[in-house]
Amino acid sequence: MSQDLREYTFQTSILSVFLIECRFRENCRVFIIRQFYFNKYGGISILAIMVDIKLLEYLESFLTPRRLGLYKKVLDQRTNHFTVAIEDVYQLHNTSAVIRSCDIFGIQNVHVIEEVNVKRIDREIAMGAQKWVDVNRYPTTKQCIKTLKEKGYQIVATTPHDDSKVLRAFDITKPSAFFFGREQQGLSETVLEAAECKLHIPMVGFTESLNISVSAAIILQYITSELRNANINWQLSEEEKFEKRMEWAKKVIKSHEQIIARYRN
Repeated sequence: MSQDLREYTFQTSILSVFLIECRFRENCRVFIIRQFYFNKYGGISILAIMVDIKLLEYLESFLTPRRLGLYKKVLDQRTNHFTVAIEDVYQLHNTSAVIRSCDIFGIQNVHVIEEVNVKRIDREIAMGAQKWVDVNRYPTTKQCIKTLKEKGYQIVATTPHDDSKVLRAFDITKPSAFFFGREQQGLSETVLEAAECKLHIPMVGFTESLNISVSAAIILQYITSELRNANINWQLSEEEKFEKRMEWAKKVIKSHEQIIARYRN
């Protein structure tokens, strides 16, 4: 259990948990539920991240109005409707460049598979994007696919082969996880077999492939532009924004632990 993940017990019905879509507020606190189960006392125990709104406002008082305005502007354009998975990319600068593109085009979560090649982020290439994008790591491709499917994402394989759809024909209404593969080999058979959709970028030259970071940038620019013009709910919820604001405030305030201790005492 992570430092910010805590167990809370509430006497509530399982129905109400579904109705609130696993997020609710109690007084000045926001609970973002990660898991819940029936306990031996007949109630429901909930593993949740709790965001204290008053504490958040106190922390943000140490930030400049310009930075707070930038946070709001960025968060209003963030989405979890789409997400990106990078499968065993060898070159560190490619992984870092994809993460940078995710930040630029408003993708909040990136999933990095390290079944063969263990990654570290090239900070110069990412240009700080790793601070603002959530990087989720997996030891196997199967585990990553399973996790994303459980979250309701369709698996989209980016490949110029097979019967892949042209980018313009992609249906943006479905929550989707876009998989990008290794530089030479492309995506594994595990991803291709699990994919509910295959996608390619139209090319008219002699060369039939693009660098992975270039492919990711082209696809993300197109789908996010289409998404923002669509009449669907693609933005982060208010509760998710609270969570990000708290995380980001802690990242930029070096003495946040001492400040929080003073606030609580």
